[in-house]
Amino acid sequence: MKIVAGLGSLDEYVRFCDAGADEFFAGYVPYDWNRKYGTMLPLNRREVLCCNVQLGSFSELEILAAMVRKYQKPVHLTFNALYYIPEQYPEIATIIRQCMGFGFRSYILADPALICYLRQEHIDCEIHLSGEIAEVNSRMFSVFQRQQIQRLTFHRKNSFYDMRRVVQAGHGEEFEAFVLNELCHFTGAFCNSLHCDEMGYLCRVPYRLEPEERRERAEDRSTSEQLPWAEDGYLCGATGCGLCALYRLREAGITHLKLVGRGNYADYMERDICNLKRALTLLEESGSEADYREKMKRELFPKGCSGNCYYRE
Repeated sequence: MKIVAGLGSLDEYVRFCDAGADEFFAGYVPYDWNRKYGTMLPLNRREVLCCNVQLGSFSELEILAAMVRKYQKPVHLTFNALYYIPEQYPEIATIIRQCMGFGFRSYILADPALICYLRQEHIDCEIHLSGEIAEVNSRMFSVFQRQQIQRLTFHRKNSFYDMRRVVQAGHGEEFEAFVLNELCHFTGAFCNSLHCDEMGYLCRVPYRLEPEERRERAEDRSTSEQLPWAEDGYLCGATGCGLCALYRLREAGITHLKLVGRGNYADYMERDICNLKRALTLLEESGSEADYREKMKRELFPKGCSGNCYYRE
């Protein structure tokens, strides 16, 4: 399984390559788009300017394309808003043609109408179905196979059984699953939050789920006090972790692992990549799921993990 890491800026590319990432995904929002549509009609649902979350100029694309040619670690560009207004489709097609001119061949899309429009316009790019495209099952997958997609990203709450059934219906496509960070309780497609500078994200509002009878005992303890944070504030998988599930993800047929982190601290992302790389090595060295979990937890979580699990089957 290959590691697909979120890329927030050009400066992170070489660093994350050296850490062990195999591929990247990155947002691209031209300034003209931001000026015309603002945050209410987003291009990729990450209309953030105050920190490194996405690329914003053709010069950055040129530099990144040169890096990709040198390091041979591809970058997939995201245009994954859930829908667009009619006048935006030709504009997006123009942007994608320009990006393809720099050498970017693959695009992560969530709007079915945009996918159909690009094929109607004979734009021969590689299409990855976004993890924000809503419910995923074999019948849904068969519809999108007609659009010659290359990869499907399962959303955050698919079961191993669902994944296996969809993979079995594939015809050579790649399959990606979330594995670290940003366990969204809205599952992407059902989130109506704006991810922008002007307000906090709904998925970042602190909350805790627990049985009613435990609430009184825990009311004086914060979640952060219960987690085994490192001295520098780092904890692998603090906001969502699927490392225990790597064995079952491999059995289900997953080919790529999504490490979310656009806008995260670069130091933390680098350590996430190294930890995921190490977990994959331990997976290859283990003869059973129990053996893998025991080795992985002993090495990566000697003081305990966050318990914020992506997969609980």
